[in-house]
Formats: sequence, C-alpha cells, structure tokens
Amino acid sequence: MAEEVGPARKKRVQSVLFMCNFNAVRSLAAEAIARHYFGKSTYVQSAGVREGEPADPFMIAALEEIGIDASRHKPRTLEQLEEWEGLNFDLIVTLAPEAHHAALELTRTNAVDVEYWPTSDPTILQEASRDQRLDAYRDLRDGLIFRIKTRLKG
Repeated sequence: MAEEVGPARKKRVQSVLFMCNFNAVRSLAAEAIARHYFGKSTYVQSAGVREGEPADPFMIAALEEIGIDASRHKPRTLEQLEEWEGLNFDLIVTLAPEAHHAALELTRTNAVDVEYWPTSDPTILQEASRDQRLDAYRDLRDGLIFRIKTRLKG
C-alpha cells in the first residue's frame, strides 16, 4: 500500500458559487475577483439568500481601483440562479452565516463541497467617514483576493 506524503491535494475546482445574504457586496466582489483571475479556467457565479439590495457602489469603486469592472452586476437570489441554470457546482463558498446555513440545507443530497469563509460586512460602517468606509471595502476586497487565489489556483 502506497504511503501518502504531505497533505491530501484537493482537486482543481471547475465551478464555484459564492453566496452571501444579498449578492450586493461580498459575493458580488468574490464573483468579480474569481472571474478576473480564474474566469478562463473556472465557471464562477454568485447569489444571495435574499432579494432586495442593489449592487453596492462602494464595492464597485473598490474593485475598479484594481482594474475589475463589476458595474454591470445584477444581484440575484439563489432561487433565481437555480431557475436559470441549476446549481451544479463543485464548490460553494459562503461568506455569511445565513448563506452557510442555506448552502448546507441546499446541498444535503448533493456531492458538493461547502466552505464557510467568515468575512466582515463593510456596510455596517454607515456612520463612518467616506474614507473609513472605503477602507473597509478595500480590506474585504484584499482578503477575498488572497483567499480566492489560494483556493482556486490549479
């Protein structure tokens, strides 16, 4: 019997879904970043558990700073995504507790990996200055870039 050396290598992700509460900030950014770096080799989508929030202009601005255009993003719910194309993903990454619970419920009978990446919600800084708020969105963006590059590299 062959002995395995080092940690088990995860197979390359071919399709990923990023989920959050509204698909307007965190999952929007994760989708845009993953498409930017891995869009030719990995199918990428995002969705929210609930409907109602438009794409966040601070998140759009933070992405534009690094050359990623997410201005045409239309937030969609998990239900809408399922109706349009089904939910056939190798990996679902959840970015908020509510999304994680929904993903676990959804995948109970599917062979799909679900990972929870706790991420801060920059929208809670409503009373902060514009610069402080933008810094929070940049921190989120930069953290997602690191995690996505680490997780999706071939």
